[in-house]
Amino acid sequence: MASDKVQEFTDSNFETEVINSDLPVLVDFWAEWCQPCRMLTPTIEELADENSGTLKVGKVDTDANREVSMKYGVSAIPTIILFQGGEVKKKFVGLTPKDQFEAALSEL
Repeated sequence: MASDKVQEFTDSNFETEVINSDLPVLVDFWAEWCQPCRMLTPTIEELADENSGTLKVGKVDTDANREVSMKYGVSAIPTIILFQGGEVKKKFVGLTPKDQFEAALSEL
């Protein structure tokens, strides 16, 4: 991950880092082999950089973290889920334009 503001979420730290977070959290469910996931990476990094301090951003490798991926019904990647207060607020599946993420963030 190129941006130091994008964290790595796993089955073991997901509850602490995402569910119990005081900040809204944007979670990118992805895999190394997924080309659309790689195409979305710069957008995720920009959102992390532009919203530093008001939004936590991280990635879940679905191959290595099947438990949390299954819990949130991730059946296609990339899937991006916006959490606030431990609850799913918005879910995006597929290559999504940055303005759609920004619109969802502004609704929080």
